[in-house]
Amino acid sequence: MPRSSAKPADLASIEARREALKAELAALDEQAKAAEQAARDAGRPTLLSALDRVKIATMDKADAKAIATAIAQHGGSAVALRLASMSVD
Repeated sequence: MPRSSAKPADLASIEARREALKAELAALDEQAKAAEQAARDAGRPTLLSALDRVKIATMDKADAKAIATAIAQHGGSAVALRLASMSVD
């Protein structure tokens, strides 16, 4: 059984500690949000580098957006696999 503290709990110090912990948690939430956003966009440099190496015919803005949305929703591997199966024809 834990021993009780020799010093009585000071309500003001407890509330101050609680506020400090809330501030620390808010900072961690912001860091996590920034990390999630960076992870969602981590493939952009690789894709842009690959696009710089190939010739691309004229394309509508809607088609480009559809391709980008497909990559975002399904991932690069799934889109690449589907495109590879189309080019086997």
